[in-house]
Amino acid sequence: MATHGILRSRRSAAQLHALVGVEREIRTYDHAGGRKYLRDFRDAYRSYEKVLSAEQVRSAITEAEIALVADYHALPSSQRYLASLIRDPEVHRRPLVLGVETIFSRDQHIVDEWWRGEIDEAELRQRIRFDLDWGYDWTPFYELLAAARDHAVGLYGLDCMPREDLRKIGARDRHAAEKIAEIRGRHPDALVLVLFGESHLAPRHLPAQVRERLPDDHMLTALQNVDALYWRAAGEQTDHVDAVRVADDVVCVFNATPLEKYENYRLYLNRWGHNDDGAPDLGPTVYNLIDGLVRFLGINLYSAHNTTQPRLLVDLMPEVYSRNSDALLRRLLSRKGFTATERRSMLRRVHERGSAYLAPLNAFYIRQFHMMSAAEDAARFLHHACRELPDRVNGKIPEPRAQHDAFFAATLENALACFGSRILYPARPAFRDADLRGLYELTREDLEQQTSLPYFDAVEILDFLAWHRESGRTQPERPAAPDWTRVLAFTGRKWEYVTEQLGCLLGNDLYDAYLEGRVGAAALRRLFLAHLEEPGAAREAYANLNSRLR
Repeated sequence: MATHGILRSRRSAAQLHALVGVEREIRTYDHAGGRKYLRDFRDAYRSYEKVLSAEQVRSAITEAEIALVADYHALPSSQRYLASLIRDPEVHRRPLVLGVETIFSRDQHIVDEWWRGEIDEAELRQRIRFDLDWGYDWTPFYELLAAARDHAVGLYGLDCMPREDLRKIGARDRHAAEKIAEIRGRHPDALVLVLFGESHLAPRHLPAQVRERLPDDHMLTALQNVDALYWRAAGEQTDHVDAVRVADDVVCVFNATPLEKYENYRLYLNRWGHNDDGAPDLGPTVYNLIDGLVRFLGINLYSAHNTTQPRLLVDLMPEVYSRNSDALLRRLLSRKGFTATERRSMLRRVHERGSAYLAPLNAFYIRQFHMMSAAEDAARFLHHACRELPDRVNGKIPEPRAQHDAFFAATLENALACFGSRILYPARPAFRDADLRGLYELTREDLEQQTSLPYFDAVEILDFLAWHRESGRTQPERPAAPDWTRVLAFTGRKWEYVTEQLGCLLGNDLYDAYLEGRVGAAALRRLFLAHLEEPGAAREAYANLNSRLR
């Protein structure tokens, strides 16, 4: 078993490569990162005492009287985490009160009007000057407000002017502490939940101000996704660490990666810097994910020598369409020769995942940015680019392959996409044999919904996958082999699902082997560079990889 340090290094390598570019761009826009107030937060939380479960964190929050929850404003999961807590029946069994930094306390009368149903969402957003004075994503913040109106007994704005002047930030902490003390006096039996920017939650900042005013109240600081704690937790043996205890009165939960945090922040800085109210430019994000994966694998984008990789791989970088309409995607796919069935499949993929890499067009189509999907698509692109984009034939769909070649090529692509996604986004849930067996436990309706397949088609595929995964192991009684000819002849959604799931299982095997040190960067690089176009090449490559890993 790999040591803590080795695991941390292997899990973090690709992200750290990608973070270099993001942080460099952030520094060109944001020059406040070195200020002492911000350093106080970073310096305060460098290590933790032990790993916690999500349930243990929830219990710690419910036992407190005041819970200060850190908000990374550009990250929707920060706001949604607190909304999920408020909706949790175990939490709202006692009275809850929510206080937020986002709303000035001077606008409390506007909040009260909305709380009583006198004004609608649009008027609330306009009158609290959300877009002008805050400027982050409204949707996750409004989800938090709606959760509070449904399950809490009060909602309060806590902030005051000026927000842009770090010299006055201590005065804002003192103001917020006074408001929290007022709320505590007004609701003495309630759990007071406070969402405030993470830098305010250094021990000597807002927490110290609240303790000075309420010394007898049990207060908990709940951090989210602190970088130093995340990197340290990456060395734990478990797939994913939900949370850690930093001190008796401080916990930290993990619901996003550092790369995800800073890519989201970069998008806001870019939009603000260009005064652009339209769709964000996701091109730099996509290219940075690709660059992080390329650096991790040791591939030279700029090599002019055609050895094991294409010459000048940098010239194969894809086009990126950001948040365009479904109508535009339909026209694009139709113009480039995709059939109606293929167009429907691609639209479904975009709706489900938020994005898609269109190999025949060498283009990304991003309707909504999700780090997990974007990382997977970056790996798909690199898999195709390392083979000189074999599916792009003058911008048209290539001739169809033989059934077995297409099946194993798609399975390998899905395996490398899953692996690449976990490399860039380790928080992606694993999918292993136990998870496959768990699908048998779903109800008929849930299985159909999860697979987008009729029940008997889904069961047929699960039976095949279970047999195939067990076929390499010694068993006293093994079920009869399925009809491979029938499996290879699957079409439409059945073909998509079986190659996706088989590829994802293999991709997780590959990721586990990498973490354990059984597969290194050189072997991984060869997998991305392997040409699969010759008849039988994809089947042979799949068999060799599957045998090596299992």
